Amino acid sequence: MPQTSSLPTIGDYKLPNQVILAPMAGVTDQPFRQLCRRLGAGWVVGEMVTADPNLWHTRKSRQRMNHAGEPSPRVVQIAGGDAAMLAQAARLNVDLGAQVIDINMGCPAKKVCNKAAGSALLRDERLVAQILDAVVAAVDIPVTLKIRTGWCAESNNAMTIARLAESAGIQALAVHGRHRQQRYNGQAEYDTIAEIKSRLSIPVFANGDIDSPHKACEVLRHTQADALMIGRAAQGNPWIFQQISHYLEHGSELPPPRLSERCHVLGEHLGSLHAFYGATMGPRIARKHIGWYLDTDKRFDADQIRELKRQFNALTSPSAQRVWIHKAMADDADERLFAKGSHAA
Repeated sequence: MPQTSSLPTIGDYKLPNQVILAPMAGVTDQPFRQLCRRLGAGWVVGEMVTADPNLWHTRKSRQRMNHAGEPSPRVVQIAGGDAAMLAQAARLNVDLGAQVIDINMGCPAKKVCNKAAGSALLRDERLVAQILDAVVAAVDIPVTLKIRTGWCAESNNAMTIARLAESAGIQALAVHGRHRQQRYNGQAEYDTIAEIKSRLSIPVFANGDIDSPHKACEVLRHTQADALMIGRAAQGNPWIFQQISHYLEHGSELPPPRLSERCHVLGEHLGSLHAFYGATMGPRIARKHIGWYLDTDKRFDADQIRELKRQFNALTSPSAQRVWIHKAMADDADERLFAKGSHAA
C-alpha cells in the first residue's frame, strides 16, 4: 500500500497533505484556488504577478493580488528579472496580505522570457543568486522557488540553481521536469528531480505530467519528493487533489465524482467566477473553465463537446450560464442539449 512520508513544513506552515496546486497564469485565480483547496489541495499558489509595480494598476493585476477571504497560507508568485524590483515587489505583496512569496523561474512563455524573466533566468546563474539573496533578505516570511531543469537540453543546470536556492535561504523548491525549450511538449523526466531531492535538505516538490493517483505514486517513489505539484491535470478536474491524496494515504482509489457532485461543483465554480469578476467579465472568464470541465466529461464525444462549447460560449449573462449548467449536468443531457433544433438558452 502506498505510504505518505512526513509532511513538509514551510516556515510556520505544515502542509496537510502532499498535493499542491501549481501556479498557472489565467487559471489559478482566487475562485479556482479556493475550489481546489476545498477539494483537497494542501497548498495553493496564486497566478504570477509582475514585479513591476508600475503595471499593478491594471484590472488583471488588481484581481491577481486580491486575497480577500482567503485562508492561510496565502502564497503569491512574483516574476521579473531585476533583483531590486523583485525584492520591492515581495515587500509590497506582504503589505497586501501575502504570507509566502514564490519566485517564478519556470514560466516558458515567450512574453515572459523575452523580458529576461521566468525560465530565461536559468541562463544567468549569477543573476539568479542576486535575485534569491535580495528577495529572501527583503521579507520576514518564507520564500519559495519554482524552476525547470534548465534552459535547454544542453544546459541542465537545475542542480546548480537548487544549491544556490538552498544557500540563499529559499524554504522550498518546486521543479518541473522539463527544460524551457520543451515548453509542455514531450514527457517530463524525474531523474533530475530525484537527484536534487537527494542532495538538498529543504522540501522539494515534483511537477510535470502528474495526472492520476497511480502516476502520483510512481513519481513520489522515483523522486522521493516531499510533495507533488499539479498543474494542467487540475483544469476541469479539481477532484484530482482528493483522489491523489486518498490514494497516497490509503492505497485505494476514490470513485469518480457523481453527476450530482459535478453539477454542484460546476455551479459553485460558476457562481464564484461571476461574483469575483462581475456580470460582464465573469461569464467570459467562465468559458475556458467550463470548456475544461466538458473536456473531462466522459458522457460526450468530441463532436458533442465542440457543440456544447459553442452553446455555452454564446451565453453572455450569469443567469443563462447557470441554467445551461443544470441542463448539461442532467441525467438526460443528451436529449436536452442535442435535440433537433436545440440552441443555447
